[in-house]
Amino acid sequence: MAYMRLGSKSEAFHRDGQTWQCTSGLPSDVTVEIGEMSFHLHKFPLLSRSGLLEKLISELINADGSPCVLQLSQLPGGAKSFELVAKFCYGVKIELTSMNVVSLRCASEYLQMSEEYGEGNLIAQTEAFLTEVFGNWTDTIKALETCEEVLVHAEELHIVTRCIHSLAVKACADPNLFGWPVAGCNEAGRTSGAGFWNGICTGSKNLSVTDDWWYEDVSFLSMPLYKRMIQAVEAGGMKAENVAGALVFYAKKYIPQMNRQSSFKNLKTGSTISIPSESDQGSLLEELVELLPYKKGVVHTRFLLRLLRTAMVLQASQPCRENLERRIGLQLDQSALEDLLIPNIGYSVETLYDIECFQRILDHFMSIEQASTAVSPCIVMEESQIAGDDGTSSLTSLTMVANLVDAYLAEVAPDINLKLPKFMSLAAAIPDYARPIADGIYRAIDIYLKAHAWLADADREQMCRLMNCQKLSLEGSTHAAQNERLPLRVIVQVLFFEQLRLRTAISGWLFVSDNLDSSQDPSSVLPMSKWRYRDDRTSDMEDVRERVSELEKECQTMREEFKKIKTKRSWNIFWRRSNAKAQKPCSDEKKHHQKGELAS
Repeated sequence: MAYMRLGSKSEAFHRDGQTWQCTSGLPSDVTVEIGEMSFHLHKFPLLSRSGLLEKLISELINADGSPCVLQLSQLPGGAKSFELVAKFCYGVKIELTSMNVVSLRCASEYLQMSEEYGEGNLIAQTEAFLTEVFGNWTDTIKALETCEEVLVHAEELHIVTRCIHSLAVKACADPNLFGWPVAGCNEAGRTSGAGFWNGICTGSKNLSVTDDWWYEDVSFLSMPLYKRMIQAVEAGGMKAENVAGALVFYAKKYIPQMNRQSSFKNLKTGSTISIPSESDQGSLLEELVELLPYKKGVVHTRFLLRLLRTAMVLQASQPCRENLERRIGLQLDQSALEDLLIPNIGYSVETLYDIECFQRILDHFMSIEQASTAVSPCIVMEESQIAGDDGTSSLTSLTMVANLVDAYLAEVAPDINLKLPKFMSLAAAIPDYARPIADGIYRAIDIYLKAHAWLADADREQMCRLMNCQKLSLEGSTHAAQNERLPLRVIVQVLFFEQLRLRTAISGWLFVSDNLDSSQDPSSVLPMSKWRYRDDRTSDMEDVRERVSELEKECQTMREEFKKIKTKRSWNIFWRRSNAKAQKPCSDEKKHHQKGELAS
């Protein structure tokens, strides 16, 4: 830590309770009172260094020679700073450090201790030392922290601005440019042990420095100063990812709701940091959200969703929550399902999860997607169907969101309080071409129908229009064809498209078989390897034909079962009507018999 020694005389003051006495032996003729502290001093050392004290003493000097009393309650730094000022005026040894230089600089300005009242006065000395402090990262951090004690005066002297500018320049510097650019930084910048050969030092090797080396140091600043620091590094050209990383570090440290910790320790000094109240945490969260760079991917979507949940718990302002929803919507394709399941907060809510919030986030994503996508929907669908080894490497962002929405609907579908219009609104927000396979939306519909068994047939049919039966997989089609919860019309469509798909497959194999047979000339003599190749292809075609025959049998069996189900339903309707007609005459006869009994 940097320091500067001033003065050469030994200690000349003695403290007794709240009183400071000069031990020179001469009687005191000036008393300076600052709060509860009193300093019994002499006129000449003070007059020779301070313009303000000279003016006040000349105004209050007494003709009878009694000590004059000065009130300096507005002095920056209070009694602690004036103690050092008094020792400087008497030439006693003092030491300037990064912890007291700011208050001394402000006090010397307040007392008008310029060069007019002696060469090498306190203003010049503190200014020279501040220049040395600004060259050191750690000392600048400490000096900036002490600015809060005398913030108004430090702002007037531009000390705060100079500290922040010095820190921003060092934070934006390339850490690999000169090894370690910041002198006096924390232990992240220390060097590894030096190598020795025959007792001669061969140098030291610098440890690698990451881009987040400055996050912890500046996190001890109060929010107003921290905000100015972030704005300064942004103006200095720092990457948005690093700025966002610093804000994430600060949020996790000072908003306990983010990490569900009731208390935490100061990592530098080990002292416990006071936990802000919920209202202060809400205000802090709003400030941090405003500072976050508005760029896709610089902040992880999971962290943004945690911020949104915390904002709801802390009852942050509506613009703050809308800001977070827009940011999440911008990168919805990077989110996970478990993070989007935000519980509803309050006593008047109906659904378990906040469906309205997810709807707004999805609307933001769709508006951005529609504005930025100028290609045809067919092209988007073709690109989304081109998959890698895992089937997901080349999915478009819209297809990824479609899968996410289908999974979300499947999670919220068992909620009996989820209304059908809200379910359909979420499902219909995704265009059909964004779903290469309809199994996801079919699963969500099936779960909803199972949990809402009282739905009318018209509502069921309207709901099933969200699903494209042509895009169901083989497993999905098999399940749908036997699903009694689906309307009859939908089951017929599933069977029709499955039969159409089967016919298309058969036609394709027959076309390949015909081309293969026509390409072979039986009169020509082929080598043995060619005949083996032809025999292999023939056996493959026979296997395919057997498989097609099996599929035809399965399709015929499904068709017969469907006819039985349909016949059974029609006979049930017929017997119900017959029973109703048979019961009607009996009831008329009973009424007539009752009338006869009454007449008799």
